Amino acid sequence: MSPLRLTAAQATVRWMTRQFIEVDGVEVPYFAGVWAIFGHGNVAGLGEALEGLRDTLPTWRAHNEQAMAHAAIAYAKQMRRRRAMVCTTSIGPGATNMVTAAALAHVNRLPVLFLPGDVYASRRPDPVLQQVEDFADGTVSANDCFRPVSRYFDRITRPEQLLAALPRAMAVMTDPADCGPVTLAFCQDVQAEAYDWPRAFFERRVWRVRRSGPDARELDDLVAALRAAERPLIVAGGGVLYAGAEGRLARLAQTLGVPVAETQGGKGALAWDHPMNLGSIGVTGSSAANGAAAEADVVVGIGTRLQDFTTGSRALFAARDRRLFQINVGAFDAHKHGAATVVGDADVVLEALEARLNGWRAPDAWRAHGRDAVIAWNAAADAVTASPGAALPSDAQVIGAVQRATGPDAVVVCAAGGLPGELHKLWRTARPGGYHVEYGYSCMGYEIAGGLGVKMAAPERDVHVMVGDGSYLMLNSEIATSVMLGQKLTITVLDNRGFGCINRLQQGTGGAPFNNLLADAAHETLPQIDFAAHAASLGALAEKVAGIAELEAALARARDNERTTVIVIDTDPMISTEAGGAWWDVAVPEVSSRGSVRAARAAYEAAVKEQRTGE
Repeated sequence: MSPLRLTAAQATVRWMTRQFIEVDGVEVPYFAGVWAIFGHGNVAGLGEALEGLRDTLPTWRAHNEQAMAHAAIAYAKQMRRRRAMVCTTSIGPGATNMVTAAALAHVNRLPVLFLPGDVYASRRPDPVLQQVEDFADGTVSANDCFRPVSRYFDRITRPEQLLAALPRAMAVMTDPADCGPVTLAFCQDVQAEAYDWPRAFFERRVWRVRRSGPDARELDDLVAALRAAERPLIVAGGGVLYAGAEGRLARLAQTLGVPVAETQGGKGALAWDHPMNLGSIGVTGSSAANGAAAEADVVVGIGTRLQDFTTGSRALFAARDRRLFQINVGAFDAHKHGAATVVGDADVVLEALEARLNGWRAPDAWRAHGRDAVIAWNAAADAVTASPGAALPSDAQVIGAVQRATGPDAVVVCAAGGLPGELHKLWRTARPGGYHVEYGYSCMGYEIAGGLGVKMAAPERDVHVMVGDGSYLMLNSEIATSVMLGQKLTITVLDNRGFGCINRLQQGTGGAPFNNLLADAAHETLPQIDFAAHAASLGALAEKVAGIAELEAALARARDNERTTVIVIDTDPMISTEAGGAWWDVAVPEVSSRGSVRAARAAYEAAVKEQRTGE
């Protein structure tokens, strides 16, 4: 059979349209579409190729390269890593604008394919416009910035290299353990070069997500530990959702009587009112979950990388006799904190535990202790989310209003500042996928673009974005994209006039208020920012409200609006929920002229002694 003569860019796009994945027994295209901001490094090559197949593989124009990558990543997260998107930019600033998003995807183990333009492989016009030159290494380009934040990186300097590079990219993005961003730096002259491609390269291929079972000995150890446990605790991470194991976890937890605490990534694995759900864990955790974590003698993490917010900087799991097990599809994460490992797919491992633990149940006293703690926590959460009087509302009170305005299938989206902590504690998730908070990288600017990606993944669900004024100012351009694409979002902007979360942290470590709130930053005139007018200028329906009652009325109106709606409310920068929470290791200066810093250092040194750093 004669080969197909295509450019490297045309072959790449055609190949992408032939990649499918099996989702719940149905085969669907793996790549949902391409985000593209064209420049001289990709418009002639990839731009021409994408236009030729626009009816098969949609291409969307964004307004900011980092933001379009956030949208792609949020889409993959909401799709539980079963589908992904592609992002292409020109050489230079367009490419490096995506590096932050690549780091976010890497930290959160989320798939996205980056196709930034690159320098000329031939070097005929070297140096080209926007080329970053390394004085000692002629092979370096700006795209080398992607290397440490890509799970797989390649530079395409010949068309035929794609025969190996593209399948490798798919293998990484669809592998549960190795999943993450892939960067194929695509030399701009190579994009336009023709090659005789074997037709077999474009045959339809269906990828299936691998589900690995546990090693029998590792499973034996976990079963024995649980059967001997008096105070067992499960910590559910994002891997529960990616494995589709939430149903099995809900049944197993109830059958065995083992309480469950949820990380940011795992929130929503159980309904908030499931009888064994203790709520959020860690620095932003509920008092019920953190109390159980401090007493537990066997802790079983499922699909979590146990970052410092989850473990209270390694001080939360305080019982001296406690044993830690990690069920994780990735050995890299399973071995953390000296855990006993059970490497395998969460659903497969839980299925095996279900059979092996038949007849065993956690002690009645431990279950009752958890129930009582949840009742107390729910009362505390109700109190802080209730409508206030005349004073500026807190973040928690705004969360309460948004929660009351949403249905059980709504999705809340957030990323950085104080809001993720309050949401982790207080948002009541009724359905899996209803809580979408990016907190692995805690990236300011993710929220609005992320909301767009979530809406594209779940068009049938209402998407509520909650964002602070600082994050809004960093990256808001995809409001215009959401309007342009007809993807309706409801965005609540909480204006506390600065970086309120870090201002509280600054003072909590003994420092003086400095450079966080606008009032404490260098200024000749304090800016009076009209967020509603700005959002309206981007095409959204927008209004500013005064107080919770007006917010609730505006949210009711937003339900009937046909396009993205932005609601702005002033909030108090100094109030955060005192209930719950755990210690977080934020180093305090050893030497300072401020007495408050010296006092904070003394408290810090005492807390450090409780860390279990040898594990």
